[in-house]
Amino acid sequence: MKKMVVLALALALVLAAATASANQADVVVIGAGGAGMAAAIQAADDGATVVVLEKMNYAGGNTVRSEGGMNAAGTVYQAAMGIEDSPEVMIEDTMVGGKNLSDPELVRFMAENSAATVDWLTGLGMDLSEVAQGAGATNARMHRSAGGAKIGGVLTPVLMKNLESRGITILYGTCATRLDTDESGAVTGVTATDKTGTEVSFTCNSVVLATGGFGANEEQFAAYRSDLKGFSTTNHPGATGDGIVMAQAIGAALVDMDQIQTNPTVEPVTHIVLSESVRGNGAIMVNVEGRRFVNEMLTRDVLSTAILEQPEKYAYLIFDKRIMDKMEALQQDYEMGIVTEGETPAALAQALGIPEDVFAAQVESWNQAVASENDAAFERTTGLGTLSDGPWYAIQVSPAVHYTMGGVKINTNTQVLREDGSAIANLYAAGEVTGGVHGGNRLGGNAVCDIMVFGRQAGMQAAANALAKGSLALELPQAEAQVEQAQGHYTDGVYQVEGAGRNGPMQVTVTVEGGNITDIVVDNHSETAAIFEAVQRDFIPAIIAAQSTQVDSVAGATMSCDGLKNAIDSVLK
Repeated sequence: MKKMVVLALALALVLAAATASANQADVVVIGAGGAGMAAAIQAADDGATVVVLEKMNYAGGNTVRSEGGMNAAGTVYQAAMGIEDSPEVMIEDTMVGGKNLSDPELVRFMAENSAATVDWLTGLGMDLSEVAQGAGATNARMHRSAGGAKIGGVLTPVLMKNLESRGITILYGTCATRLDTDESGAVTGVTATDKTGTEVSFTCNSVVLATGGFGANEEQFAAYRSDLKGFSTTNHPGATGDGIVMAQAIGAALVDMDQIQTNPTVEPVTHIVLSESVRGNGAIMVNVEGRRFVNEMLTRDVLSTAILEQPEKYAYLIFDKRIMDKMEALQQDYEMGIVTEGETPAALAQALGIPEDVFAAQVESWNQAVASENDAAFERTTGLGTLSDGPWYAIQVSPAVHYTMGGVKINTNTQVLREDGSAIANLYAAGEVTGGVHGGNRLGGNAVCDIMVFGRQAGMQAAANALAKGSLALELPQAEAQVEQAQGHYTDGVYQVEGAGRNGPMQVTVTVEGGNITDIVVDNHSETAAIFEAVQRDFIPAIIAAQSTQVDSVAGATMSCDGLKNAIDSVLK
């Protein structure tokens, strides 16, 4: 038991108050999402000392929630599949999809560096060998892991493993509040608030802003788009636009702030995004009358509008066993209970409460269109695939705020720019905190490409800038242990119980020795890896230290914490 108490205390560390001079690094990265982690890895590989500040208690940001894949043109995987594609075609698709509002230089840089970034990720241990068709793309270029797993659930652990192997520190629960500058306006460091609410400052030679967008901040997005007031969001709770506000405070220009994308295929209860690669494999959408109403492979903005024009303002995404078997992501959705199933089209229609004859006719009409390669009703020419292999499945979908295309203005070196076009010295930015890449509409698969390409670039540029000024030794805030340890009064034993997590059941083992909870192990679970890591790192030790489940849940992992609490409570009672 003594060892377990010591372990619990060690894992319950909090940052102590610190002064600006005590904390330093060559590069401070604000945000541990995909762009921030890519920047940190690249900067470290280029020889810089790096620290990452993350306001949430887990890494991954919106990247964790990414469903589809990473767009890239001219890759080795496309070549192996006989897919002819090029950066030029990707550029054209992106500009058209973005309503020609995108910055052409940023788009060109992203497309021309996309294949090399796939190679870089492969070198980090990421599998991107499967290539699917995405809406708005002329060619299949959406890269993902074999089996069709949700890319965020694979990419985030790969990036985390690479941070850990390089010894890069992420300071969780550390919320950046200000970019510090000198008399010339050059960035000299970052001021943040730690887990205890204590102000802590960092001196550095370069800052990478990778705080994400503002899709979880209704007040902010509704200020730019009043028509979106009251919309739900697919974003994680930390996507509140902090980085944009901090950058604007020191003179950064903003671009495309009113360009806010809704994703058309979001399950309305769980807010899970259904990848457009489901449609790319042949899925269709029908309304509550059982009818198709749109070309399902059009861009997200067009589909969102089309769904909102339907009765009840939602639709059903329809697919069959062939698609289900092909996509691990759908199998995970099935386990979560958001999929309706029917052995025949008529049975599925009955389960959904839509007209059986109308729906069956729509499925038959679609299959005939695929066979003749002529979708006369809606002129769909991509993502053709028959729906003929039962069982048949449906998921209710409706639009939700998904991506904020606007943000701070950058150039291809990821330098943050002022209104006059000059660069703010020592400040770089990548990912959804920036604007200009996606214009008026983001194509599915382009976000992961954006954060990886520009995340790497920000890391390279920030490291080169920092090292040119002379390297700073890495110094981090000192930590002190919380010393209070409660005494339990439970019956000794090893107890096994099942809990209900966000993504399915979890098997929990609770060990009690000397009346105290000494160990809690989650043996099996289907929770998102990066988020559940925070539950294991912070929530479980807090329960052990308090000898009670009456402790704060991890922000962003409430359903996982609640499931674990209920399981442990059933043991303690």
